[in-house]
Amino acid sequence: MATLSSTPYIVFPVLLFLLLLSIFFLSPINQNPDLRFHPSSSSTPNHSQTKHQTPEASSFLGNVSTHGVPSTSTTTVEKMSPLERIEGGLARARAAIREAVRSSNYTSQKKENFIPRGAVYRNPYAFHQSYIEMEKRFKIWSYKEGDQPLVHGGPKNSIYGIEGQFMDEMESGDSHFMAGHPDEAHVFYIPISVTRIARYIYSPPVDYSSHMLQRLVTDYIYVVSDKYPYWNRSNGADHFLVSCHDWAPEISIVTPDLYKHFIRVLCNANTSERFQPIRDISLPEVNIPKGKLGPPHLDKPPNRRHILAFFAGRESGYMRTLLFRSWKENDDEVQVYEHLPSNRDYAKSMGDSKFCLCPSGWEVASPRVVEAIAAGCVPVIICDYYVLPFSEVLDWSKFSINITSDKIPEIKKILKAVPNERYLRMQKRVRQVQRHFVINRPAQPYDMLHMILHSVWLRRLNVRLRS
Repeated sequence: MATLSSTPYIVFPVLLFLLLLSIFFLSPINQNPDLRFHPSSSSTPNHSQTKHQTPEASSFLGNVSTHGVPSTSTTTVEKMSPLERIEGGLARARAAIREAVRSSNYTSQKKENFIPRGAVYRNPYAFHQSYIEMEKRFKIWSYKEGDQPLVHGGPKNSIYGIEGQFMDEMESGDSHFMAGHPDEAHVFYIPISVTRIARYIYSPPVDYSSHMLQRLVTDYIYVVSDKYPYWNRSNGADHFLVSCHDWAPEISIVTPDLYKHFIRVLCNANTSERFQPIRDISLPEVNIPKGKLGPPHLDKPPNRRHILAFFAGRESGYMRTLLFRSWKENDDEVQVYEHLPSNRDYAKSMGDSKFCLCPSGWEVASPRVVEAIAAGCVPVIICDYYVLPFSEVLDWSKFSINITSDKIPEIKKILKAVPNERYLRMQKRVRQVQRHFVINRPAQPYDMLHMILHSVWLRRLNVRLRS
């Protein structure tokens, strides 16, 4: 059964390859300074600590040699436990990432078809080498326990579709990231669908209490932690769950100690509701039509985009109420609709716009962010406390604009004040990041599913387990 003992691992932040060496902060959107990474005062691991730390950059390579590769003989490798071999490989990955940052170059055993470069990346060399190391080493075990519909299956369409698409990718047998045995795995996937729980357990909707949801997920963790050693050796720090449902953050409220180190991959990435960017991962919300894998790509050139700003959607949540109060159907340049006229096409309107307004709804995430990127439209993020997807890698300030709730009446003034040269750079960068927000099946390098895996990989690099 899952234990709540002192943390049996050392926090070892290789996320800092993307941070310390590039003065990295998380999402530029309304970040609380307390959520940034800070160097600790000591490089000596404290095994009693139960929170992620940030050792000094000079100390986080552990036993890696000055050449970036631990000296390990074949005999020593043969005598290593599976966990020691995993940790040895991770140490070499950390060393390779640090060397890539130092040399502004990369090392790969194969031809690289895509080389991430440019201002959209916080540190392109660190990201590129980290991705290379992930492809070479990363293995995931998806627990086999449980039955559908609540486990091993999820929605593949609509706004929660990314939850089912990710699960299907992990369990389809097509992904080379899946481990053949749990001893080979760096991380462990909890294949529970919160959306399916909401659909089948809370239907008919007579009780919206989160108790049943919390009980189901917690009981599953108790089952696998009693059957296998993996949860207990890390207190869940190498385990993760992926969900786009609004209720997903609720799973950890009742037993916070059990989930203290658990990686939650959530669309609802709200720092005011206990989302912790150093541990949790922001999941892109995508409205996936049936028979498709995402919104259409409409790369109309900038000189043919005649609408300054566009939004169409329901009045759901405080931000949209503020937006409608100022702009609903009362301006030709800032076009805001609750119901789009019948002679207008939603996707085409985004493709005709320079800026696409992306206000939060009932929750912080909105599928309009991905829709805007697909349309080649510069996203205007109107949201408080939202950690944007892949913020540990992407610098959103280079290809999006953030407007806080108090500035909503000034949207037109703010957008018209953007110099054309800056808009053209941002629009070009939107097109540059499009590959990271596309779903492919099977997944392809650097696409959305692999970017989600890379975010999980970074969290695993950030933890060093003890044998």
